[in-house]
Amino acid sequence: MKISVLGFFCFSFFFFLFAPSLGRVPSEIHLGTEPEHASTPPRGWNSYDSFCWTISEEEFLQNAEILSNRLKPHGYEYVVVDYLWYRSKVPGAYVDSLGFDVIDEWGRPIPDPGRWPSSKDGKGFSEVAKKVHSMGLKFGIHVMRGISLQAFNANTPILDTVKGSAYVESGRQWRAKDIGVKERACAWMSHGFMSVNTKLEAGRAFLRSLYLQYAEWGVDFVKNDCVFGDDLDVDEITFVSEVLRNLDRPILYSLSPGTSVTPAMAKEVSGLVNMYRITGDDWDSWRDVLSHFDVTRDFANAKMIGATGLLGRSWPDLDMLPLGWLTDPGSNEGPHRTSNLNLDEQRTQMTLWAMAKSPLMFGGDLRKLDETTYNLITNPTLLEINSFSLNNMEFPYISSTSSRRKKRALPQDSAEGRMLGKRSLGLTTCKDAKANGWSTKALDQDLEQVCWREKLEEPPCLYKRKPLLASGVEMIYKQQYEGTLHLLASDGMELCLDASPRRRLTSKEFGAGSFSRCKWDANQMWELNANGSLVNSYSGLCATVDLVKDDAGSSEIRSWIATGRRGEIYLAFFNLNSEKTVISANLADIAKVFPWKNIKGVSCKYHEIWSGESGATEELISIAVENHGCSLFVLTCV
Repeated sequence: MKISVLGFFCFSFFFFLFAPSLGRVPSEIHLGTEPEHASTPPRGWNSYDSFCWTISEEEFLQNAEILSNRLKPHGYEYVVVDYLWYRSKVPGAYVDSLGFDVIDEWGRPIPDPGRWPSSKDGKGFSEVAKKVHSMGLKFGIHVMRGISLQAFNANTPILDTVKGSAYVESGRQWRAKDIGVKERACAWMSHGFMSVNTKLEAGRAFLRSLYLQYAEWGVDFVKNDCVFGDDLDVDEITFVSEVLRNLDRPILYSLSPGTSVTPAMAKEVSGLVNMYRITGDDWDSWRDVLSHFDVTRDFANAKMIGATGLLGRSWPDLDMLPLGWLTDPGSNEGPHRTSNLNLDEQRTQMTLWAMAKSPLMFGGDLRKLDETTYNLITNPTLLEINSFSLNNMEFPYISSTSSRRKKRALPQDSAEGRMLGKRSLGLTTCKDAKANGWSTKALDQDLEQVCWREKLEEPPCLYKRKPLLASGVEMIYKQQYEGTLHLLASDGMELCLDASPRRRLTSKEFGAGSFSRCKWDANQMWELNANGSLVNSYSGLCATVDLVKDDAGSSEIRSWIATGRRGEIYLAFFNLNSEKTVISANLADIAKVFPWKNIKGVSCKYHEIWSGESGATEELISIAVENHGCSLFVLTCV
């Protein structure tokens, strides 16, 4: 089926589209049967880009109605309330403020009645969900990891959903402070939410009560934030997936954020979810667009596109499309503006998202949807590719000619094609062999460093010391964090290495490796193992040292290729250069990628969708592509 995702940049909701990879699109999910909702990537709208967390019920439903009337015919189907729908909109409230959330007696977030009046009297989102369903759409919400610091401080009781009363075990009532893991607070929202201890049945009972409540409200989609990437929490993801799997109707499960995500990391959880972010937050800058090319290629090469997922398939998520009427990051109520991406850049982004089969999540305010943006997000060829294409991958066999130079594009994994950039900290699953690269270097009797073992003239090193425990803390945490280290930027400086950054990052920003004041925080706790792995206590991920390009992709050309359900071939050229460039590909090289197509020596008809150019060729496909622009060919070879 199709799922749509729409949203405003800095609002609070979005829509998705899923469509099956083969056959006609079913109009609904029938309860009690295996859901088909995850057979193709979702498509839709998200409010975050236009309203951040200040969206109201009235604004949300206005956008949902527009989506139903104008975009549902194109497959957009899910509308999702994004980010802090439980926070009161009052002076002093902001993203990481404390004490402004609306929670029930069990410590669970409920909608702010000031912005969501239909939620009063314990109704939650049930009335909004009914209205969304009456429009023929599906309804979703954004949620954070674990339990809120506000509930923890209030020490609220935990609901036993079986008995309908407070959870009791071993003769006592369990509360929020029994299950909250305060030293594992969300790194970029430390006053907001923390992990719960899923090894305790009480911790599992709390998470179960959360997601059963969402199901009772009529929620069809959940985006779980601060549990992936640098903030990985495999235990919570695993248990939530189990709860959702056992429901009597499907709820799509999405993970965020995507900073530092690698295919190896994603393989640990992709079978538990339906979609997962693989980049930081995407905003309307060309550098953000550029940052998606390498990571998208890597996930395609790892065969992660459409891999097995929760009750269906799972999809790498490139984040929202920052198109249409938006506002700036962190600007809750404007000033609003049109997207900073020009039309060529918007086409490049939309085409890459389609060719990579990413969920299509539109981020602009639908009440001001212009025709150019509407035509782009409803382009029938792009939606066909996103829903039904197969064998999607980067195509390396292209050449280019510009007014200044002529060159042959190199496969991106070749030695010649790599740029030597600065080295910086990265994170990966500890199962990855490249993580075993750390060793200890003694400077004197009392001072040691932890260094990356790669053969370099000046290998990256950090100073190590045992964490200094505050009074009253040692007895609580000493056993749990025995053997862990603080890693300092230099001897004598009280700045310790954070595994996850202290703020949300955009796609163009490097994820891990920030330093902040040393404190007792799992995000700063590291354990050096005998195999050379350096494990972080917050995420369970291992540190690596990676090459980072200073300006990745700014002087390159790229290409993607895929096959269609009617035998057609899709070929996209991307000009990442700052000048107009002629990009070419030979049919013989396409035959190398798709040998079963038998296109050697045959004539191929082509149609380029942006220019409208059509023709036939037996040898070369070539076109001049504007700077930051793209071309998309539909080839029919007989």
